[in-house]
Amino acid sequence: MVLTSRDEKKGTAAVRGLDPDGGDVLYHQLDITDRASISAVAKDLPALVPRLDLLVNNAGIGSWGADRRASARTIATNYFGSRDVTDALLRFIPDGGRIVMVSSGLGELSYMGRDLRPRFADPSLTRPTLDSLVNSYLSDLEKGEAKSAGWPSAYSVSKVAMNALTRILARELAPKKIRVNSVCPGWVRTDMGGPGANRSVEVGARSIVLGAMLTKDATGGFYRDGKRIPW
Repeated sequence: MVLTSRDEKKGTAAVRGLDPDGGDVLYHQLDITDRASISAVAKDLPALVPRLDLLVNNAGIGSWGADRRASARTIATNYFGSRDVTDALLRFIPDGGRIVMVSSGLGELSYMGRDLRPRFADPSLTRPTLDSLVNSYLSDLEKGEAKSAGWPSAYSVSKVAMNALTRILARELAPKKIRVNSVCPGWVRTDMGGPGANRSVEVGARSIVLGAMLTKDATGGFYRDGKRIPW
């Protein structure tokens, strides 16, 4: 197992907590908003592990207010960063491998304005079109027109886009039988979720693990606690 984090000190502490004796969990620093950092992981990975049977994209930040800079950072991290890491590491995932995108219930289409929903839900949606949709949100945000255009919070936009990307990846990688699914861990008591969240880290993590253990025909879906949920 290879664990990555933007903050190296916190990452190495997490590795020690998971694997006190060392050897089973390895560490590499990664900032998913930094293309050089992503390239460094891709370059160094073969020296750490022979392949990636499972890729879990768990990095994320939250922005629910009107702060434009924070909103843009949220999109850059949760959508573009996860997309770029996946693309960079795809060559290490063997046929039959798995990708889990850690999403959120706030990424359900119902949070979008009615005119936006069918554009994200289009089963033939392509990567360029999805990127264009996300960039149109950023443009509306910059103009102060995001709310009137039907956009929810930046966090919701980022997770809706992640779920849409999941479906695109599932379609693209079907010939290699690589399964790609989004998973909602629920509202978890993490630094972002806060102490008032109704789920422990262990319960949230279990939902992610169950998402990685779905049946071989499960791909392109949205799950919580191992059960498919509406997108």
